[in-house]
Amino acid sequence: MNTEKHAGKANIAGRRMLWKVIILVFALIAGGVIAKAVGSFLVAITGVVIFLWILLSGFILYFFRDPTPVVPSLPGIIVSPGHGTVDFIGETTESEYVGGRCKRVSIFLSIFDVHVQNAPVSGQVEFMKHTSGQFVNAMRLESSATNENLLIGFHTPEGRKISIRLIAGLIARRIVPWVQEYETVEQGERISLIQFGSRVDIYLPLDADIAVRPGDKVRGGETILAKY
Repeated sequence: MNTEKHAGKANIAGRRMLWKVIILVFALIAGGVIAKAVGSFLVAITGVVIFLWILLSGFILYFFRDPTPVVPSLPGIIVSPGHGTVDFIGETTESEYVGGRCKRVSIFLSIFDVHVQNAPVSGQVEFMKHTSGQFVNAMRLESSATNENLLIGFHTPEGRKISIRLIAGLIARRIVPWVQEYETVEQGERISLIQFGSRVDIYLPLDADIAVRPGDKVRGGETILAKY
């Protein structure tokens, strides 16, 4: 399986953000030095600014980590599309791609989880739709219906339709897809990045046997979420 495809893109995004932070910090320090002639307040907080910069830089590098998944080599499985905590399992209607009733597994991603998403199955990316919306807290299940999101539909070699919804949150306001419509992907392949806390929903056929429970921690591209 080509799990190295798109490897490192999350790290690049992290370094870009880190440079923005560095430029901001140097601007604040320069402002503090200039202000020395008229007051010492900004100079006094320069040390605090540098300390906070070090903490923030460390967090940015941690957040944009990009582990290579160890994809299970078993037939008829669906792996988790994201890293996080399963907080809902039930039935719903996904009419845009699946076209009817299906099973829904929802995964909440905190700011401490990996935010690279992985293909749950091998197949063709048959559908992609971005929907503008709100940016309410992704901890709320209803955020799936109200928040900015990207729906990606996969058509498997067995003829099954499976879709995932990448959902922005209160802090996460950018969804970066790395795949395009009609592109063929392999199970576990990196397919996108959501920046900061968010949610990922996966919509499965009604005959899928769910292999996780609410409260379970899952790893994108590794944890078996369901079986045919």
